[in-house]
Amino acid sequence: MTVTKHATRYLGIFMASLFSLSISVAAPLSTERQATLEHLLIQDCGSCHGLRMTGGLGPALTPQLLADKPRESLIATVMFGRPGTAMPPWDALLNEQEAAWMIDRLLQGVTP
Repeated sequence: MTVTKHATRYLGIFMASLFSLSISVAAPLSTERQATLEHLLIQDCGSCHGLRMTGGLGPALTPQLLADKPRESLIATVMFGRPGTAMPPWDALLNEQEAAWMIDRLLQGVTP
């Protein structure tokens, strides 16, 4: 079980490192898309992580608690979820640039 958990984590980090290559050359997100993502972050992520991102069904997503986590790993978590937990994958609705934008917003702090 521990081997699977570590393998999944490292696979996620590896996949996220590949995403960083495509994120750096992508066009900026439109203001309209950013507003949609902000709404998704507060409403959908907030439904599990708390509207103030201080925790609920899912863990807190405050800048202080995320500060020591690799950005690429956080992006992979958004894209692919966390197997064996309630965290679903969002890759059907988001691309890696959008996931990175959401992670950057979480790192800055989100308030409804």
